[in-house]
Amino acid sequence: MNYEMMAYVLMNIAKVEGFLMFIPAIVSLVYGEKDVAIRIFEIAVVLVLVGKIFTRKKPSKSELFIKDGLLIVGLAWIIFSVIGAMPYYLTGSITSIVDAFFETVSGFTTTGSTILTDIESLPMGILFWRSFTHWIGGMGVLVFVMAIIPLSGGNTMNIMKAEVPGPTVDKLVPKTKQSAKILYLIYIAMTALEVILLMLGGMPFIDSLTNSFSTAGTGGFCMKADSIGFYDSAYIDGVVTVFMILFGINFNLFYLVLLKNFKRIFKSEELRTYIKIIAVAIALITWNIQGMYGGVLKSFRYASFQVATIITTTGFMTADFNLWPTFSKAILLSLMIIGACAGSTGGGVKVSRVLITFKYIKSEIKKVIHPRSISNITMDEKLIDDTMTKNVSAYLLIYLVIMAVSFILITLNEFDIETSLTSVVTCLNNVGPGLGNLVGPTGNFSTFSPFSKLVLTLDMLLGRLEIFPILFLFSPRIFKRRF
Repeated sequence: MNYEMMAYVLMNIAKVEGFLMFIPAIVSLVYGEKDVAIRIFEIAVVLVLVGKIFTRKKPSKSELFIKDGLLIVGLAWIIFSVIGAMPYYLTGSITSIVDAFFETVSGFTTTGSTILTDIESLPMGILFWRSFTHWIGGMGVLVFVMAIIPLSGGNTMNIMKAEVPGPTVDKLVPKTKQSAKILYLIYIAMTALEVILLMLGGMPFIDSLTNSFSTAGTGGFCMKADSIGFYDSAYIDGVVTVFMILFGINFNLFYLVLLKNFKRIFKSEELRTYIKIIAVAIALITWNIQGMYGGVLKSFRYASFQVATIITTTGFMTADFNLWPTFSKAILLSLMIIGACAGSTGGGVKVSRVLITFKYIKSEIKKVIHPRSISNITMDEKLIDDTMTKNVSAYLLIYLVIMAVSFILITLNEFDIETSLTSVVTCLNNVGPGLGNLVGPTGNFSTFSPFSKLVLTLDMLLGRLEIFPILFLFSPRIFKRRF
């Protein structure tokens, strides 16, 4: 293992986070929050200085292997979250260390679950930092660092593979750093476009910016307690709905748009399936809730928003879907688990894994009926080998085990089954709201015990990093030279 390079990357991460904290400090100054600004500024200065001291000299050996990539990603997200909790705790915005850590992890993992009961009372700089963590974590902490810091000379693709969600990660261009830059340029451009469109709908600039951060990261933190429902605008609902769906698409496809390679885009089975799932879910829920809203158009507005926010695991709210019929809630629960596309900022199991699983089941049934037949599994007209199928199967099995264990641990709170189960589902899939009065779209996680909050925090990290980088931290083989 290349410990020197690992330490170099982690110290760079601390330095980058320090620079990022200057932004909410400036926001606090603009809004006259001098004490908050000074405290955040002090944290930022310390991080930058410490980072600069430990990154003055680049290690002579910069090669990173898969084991190094997994370890760096797991440690980086924990360190980033611990540091990111400092503005909450040291400004007194959140007085509990566990709560501050929960809120920060929820931000960076783009989950959107919260322990806050009075969001609008927080300083503006803290509210900005809260939504900004979604935007930073959406594309990935390490992808962001690789986009701005030279880490070339080694297999940095192993870092990207360990962090970017989905069963496969392809380079957009031969150099990983260039791929990271392209991803972030697309990310920034789409975020800026949403800011402009929201402002055209009458939303204030700071609200447009923070809501765009949350949409881009598919996180769901909002400066208003009533979320996007506060603005009560069909236009704003429509803009946010469209962008949530867009940010739930594999970003490689947006690069293909720039190359005008539309043929390859249309070949994407995951994209077609993703769109079909959204369309069917909207149609079914619109039909199911129209009696509650007195017409198809209003039902369609609320159904489309909630379907988009749940399948992309964003977590915004315009309606209390906890009051909807059981049929609609069952659809939303299914969407929580399915999630968005691989290579997007969304969470969940991912549409591609669901597709591969169903194709594998179909193949096995065919073998039972016709034992001598050869049944190949393909995706986008490409053959999927047994290794990929086994990886997907292993992931789903571990996912179910983690969900079951977490659910059992959460029941120690003595909450009802719906609350206990959906709190795990929503955190493990990085969705945000669950079902039930406590953790539904109008609830929060403040009543959970510190132990349960730590369990759910671990679930958020496991879900965002696709399980293995975090599990690897607990492996007894971690410090062995061979892997």
